[in-house]
Order: sequence, then C-alpha cells, then structure tokens
Amino acid sequence: MRTPGKLAVWSFLLSTLVTGLLAQPVAAQGLEYVKAHYTKFDYQVPMRDGVTLFTSVYAPKDHDQKYPILINRTPYSARPYGVDRYRPDLGPSESFAKEGYIFVYQDVRGRWMSEGDFVHVRPNIARGAGDTAVDDSTDAWDTIDWLTKKLENHNGRVGVWGISYPGYYTSASLINAHPALKAASPQAPVTDWFVGDDWHHNGAFFLTHAFNFMARFGRPRPEPTKKFDFVFDHGTPDAYEFFLRLGPLSNAEKTHFKGEVSFWKELMEHGTYDAFWKARNLRQHLKEIRPAVLTVGGWFDAENLFGALETYRSIESQSPNAANTLVMGPWIHGGWARGTGESLGSVQFNAKTSTYYQEKIEFPFFEHYLKDKGNAIPPEAWVFITGKNEWNRFAAWPPRDAKPRSLVLLPKGRLAIVGSTNEGLEQDSTAFDEYVSDPDRPVPYIADIAPEMKKEYMIADQRFAARRPDVLTYATDVLEEDLTIVGPINVKLNVSTSGTDSDWVVKLIDVYPDDFPDPEKNPTGERMGGYQQLVRGDVMRGKFRNGLDCPEAFTPDQPASVNFALPDTGHTFRPGHRVMVQIQSSWFPLVDRNPQKFMDIYAAKESDFQKATQKVYRSKNHPSQLEVLVLP
Repeated sequence: MRTPGKLAVWSFLLSTLVTGLLAQPVAAQGLEYVKAHYTKFDYQVPMRDGVTLFTSVYAPKDHDQKYPILINRTPYSARPYGVDRYRPDLGPSESFAKEGYIFVYQDVRGRWMSEGDFVHVRPNIARGAGDTAVDDSTDAWDTIDWLTKKLENHNGRVGVWGISYPGYYTSASLINAHPALKAASPQAPVTDWFVGDDWHHNGAFFLTHAFNFMARFGRPRPEPTKKFDFVFDHGTPDAYEFFLRLGPLSNAEKTHFKGEVSFWKELMEHGTYDAFWKARNLRQHLKEIRPAVLTVGGWFDAENLFGALETYRSIESQSPNAANTLVMGPWIHGGWARGTGESLGSVQFNAKTSTYYQEKIEFPFFEHYLKDKGNAIPPEAWVFITGKNEWNRFAAWPPRDAKPRSLVLLPKGRLAIVGSTNEGLEQDSTAFDEYVSDPDRPVPYIADIAPEMKKEYMIADQRFAARRPDVLTYATDVLEEDLTIVGPINVKLNVSTSGTDSDWVVKLIDVYPDDFPDPEKNPTGERMGGYQQLVRGDVMRGKFRNGLDCPEAFTPDQPASVNFALPDTGHTFRPGHRVMVQIQSSWFPLVDRNPQKFMDIYAAKESDFQKATQKVYRSKNHPSQLEVLVLP
C-alpha cells in the first residue's frame, strides 16, 4: 500500500507526462514497423561556437525516392539513446512515417546529451549566420545546414514541428530561417512568459504550474547525461492545502528549492515586465518570415493558449506576405497529438477532432510544402467552434463579419447583451456590487483535489464558485437563438478596493439547460443539467492595470478602471442556454495569493496579507462590461 506522499509523487509524475513536459504523440506506427522501415543514426552536430548537439536521425530504408527532413528540437530528451534503440513512433502522427520522411530529433543546447549551457527562452541576438554568437535561432540554422550537407537521400526541403517548449524552438527556427526550411508548425508555442504564457497571465503568477514544473525541470544538469529525472513529493494530493500551508512565496526557496533551481530564483527576482522578460518575448522577432507556418493551439490549453494565438497574430502583422495559418481546436495542451479529441471531462465535442486535424490539416500541410503533393493550401484560420461543435474555415481571424456586442453587468445578478450603446439599460449613477476577499480563504480554481494544475479547469463546472459569497455572478435570460462569440474578449471593469492592490479574475461561462442530458459514458456520475462550463477566464494583477512594466497602487476605496483582454474563444451559446460572467479576486492555487497590499509580492511576509472589500461598479458613470465579437 502506497503512502499519501508516494501517491502524490506518482500523481505528479503522471501529470507532467500528460500535460506537457513530454508532449509527444502516442505510439502510432509501432516499434516493429519503425525498425523494419527506418535506420537510426546518432550524431553530435556542431554549432558555430563549437558546441555539439546530440541528434538522432531516422532515415527511410527505401532509397528509390528522396525524402524531406522533418525536425523536432526538444529540451525533453531525444531518447532513446543509442543506434539500436528506436522510438515506437515517428513524426507528428501515424501518416508521416508510412508516407516517408527523414525524421530528426535533437536535444537542445544544455539539455540531456547535448553540450553547452541551457538558458530558458534564450534571448534572440538577431545576428547573421556567420557570427559565433548563438541563440535558439542560430542553433536551428546550424542544425539544418549540417543535416542538408551531411545526410543522403533528401530532397533539399526541411520542416520543423514541436509542441509547447519544442513549439518555441520551432518558432525560433523561423527567425532568419535557413533557405532549406520550407514549412514549420509551432504548436502551443511558448511565446511570452510574463504577459500570458505558463508562468504569468497579465503579471499574475501562475503558482501551481510554475512550482511543479520547476521542481522537476528546473534542476541543474552539469554535464551531458542519459538520465535526468527528478521526483518531487508534495506530501499531499491536495494542491490547495499544500500551497496554503506553504505561506508566502519566499518560503518555496527556503523550504523546498534551497538554491538548486536557478530559474525559480529568477522568477522571484523579476516581478515586473522588465528587461529580463522583454528580452524573452519571441513575438518581436517574428518578422520577414519566409517558410509556410501552421500555428496550432487548443481552446482549453492551460499552458500556452496565449502563445498559439499571439504567434499567429505576430506573424500576421509583422510578416503580411507569409503563408500563415491558425488552427484552433477543443483541446488541452498537446491534445491534438494524442487521443481522438471527442471530449474533455464531461463536455462532449461530438467529433474525433484530433483525428480530423491530423488527417485533414497537419499531414496535408507538410505534404504540400515539403513534397508538392496535393492542393492542400490551408485557409487563413481553421477553427473548431465549441458549443455548436463544428469545424469552420475563415478568411481572417477574428472573422471579418463578426459584430461588436457588450455583456453589461446589471442589478440583481443580471447580464444584458447590447449593441454599440448601453441606452435603455437599468443603470443608476452609483450602483455597485461588493464582496470581501480574504487571502487566508482564497477562491479555489477548481472543485477537484489534485497536486498539479488540472488540465480540465479550462472547461470545468463553475457552480462551486457561484455559491461562494466572494464571487459575483451575472447571467442573461435563456437564449432563444445561437450566440457565437469569436476572437478576443475585452474586459472593461470599474472597481475599487479597500486595499492598495488586488487581482481581478473574470470568467465567461456557458450555463446549460436544467434538462441537459448526462454523457453516455459517465464514470464520475457528473450531472450536466445546469452545468456552468467555463468558456474563458483569466486574471489581471491590478497593480499592472496601466502597464506590466509600471506597477501602480490603488487609492483605497476610489474607483479605477481595470481593462484587459481574455484570450480568444470560438464558442456558440445554444438556444436554451444562458451566458454567465463571474468576477472574483482569487483563483487559488492556480494563481498565487495577492496580499492586497501594493508591494513586491514575491517578498511578502505573512503579516502583509490582509482582507479587502472589493466593489465592482455597474453605474452609468462607471459601467462594467465585457466587449465581444459575435458572428451574424
């Protein structure tokens, strides 16, 4: 019988494997197929500064034709190591190995069996190919140059793909790209770690994800190695209790990391959008992109939803002539590469969305650009609209024919959907709703018990939150026709706090009819009648309301504007459903606790945490609303 501590260890290990640390597709072709059709080679590929990177190559045994090279650069290991040990699957999905590619897997600089020092999201130097200075773009260039010169039987064309951190390395390969690079697919790419990816959203620290990831991945690797695994024991399966007992963030270093996790210390030392974070914003370098790009993201990706949307958006604005496509489906982090994508938790999508993507979108993309096969030039945006549960192709994202609407907060928890003005609404000059936010009893982000960041939180039932006195809830009447919201959701709040800082969490929710049927397969016995499905939610750390690089205190009890954008969505609220908005000031332990006092939160002491009375105004002079785009 396992102890509770070991249960937590195993749960954590499983979660990291599933939610992104090793975001690889499930076995597709099978080990025997790969061995029968491919020969494996291991190389140490030299970079321009003399450092060599471990690289495994799987070359087709059939030499009757020439094949393109398809590269995956990863910090999560190119294993198995050794020419006699093979991967049981190659490429993004089953079709690739059966059609024939030269597959390349590489440990990035400073990880696993590669030489050099590892730097998280290494700042881009924007140098030419002949310089000895290096970044993740030059390493990609040097790798492609070596492969195209040294490997046999290739057709001179190269593709790159990767999910999560490998998605970032894919994006980096696009910058000053090697001439042989013709197609790249950044999938859930890390893009900006302070604005919206992984560790921070609008300056608020995503505690559970950052702590658990760095507890394992952040350990030092002093020299090349084939074994680099670290287990962290929470001692409890309940992250809410673990992080509440932890107390202020400074205790994590003293109690758990003890100087061994350098990037955690950097996280704690850079609490604003300073030069450290700005240098790690890859979006600013996505200019003059020449390869075709297929950026992929999941509507319910708890890690890098922002990265996918912003990578597409940055290329679109800075490289207007690029072949640039966005794909968004109803997936968790990397969910398009494993499983069928038919459901998430108890929410059904009524289609094998991952299979559709692999067969109809991803495989034809690489076949077209690397082999001239088919006419599969993708649309500008290939988007799965949830709620209605159907794929849509758009000539632009957001769609050009979408019209602006506002979701306006009203008295007695009502929510109105209006056009360009708020005329005729029941709003007086001083109305507000209020609640008390207590850092010692923060609002949970999910009702479940788990030591990790639960991937299902992005779609989870919010009834548990609606029943708390420190959560404001507003809902429309029952809808009589479809309401399809697409693109970003702009939050415009007028608020006050009795403290000098506060977090503002805003959630857009689809309320199901009371007679909504339960799923046919329902092992947890979840009842779907009245289900409050989170469609989109995010947080703004209030002190950053006027700029992530210029924190500013609130004047206690004085109204202030807090405006920010929730990441894009593509969701239809069906007839019989209602639209709901929830507002709260904690989301624990997804987001660290705000002391509700203007200060460096990473240096806060227990005595700094204080209750605060929060007011959300909904008056004519100080309205609060969500601005959305609606398809006709």
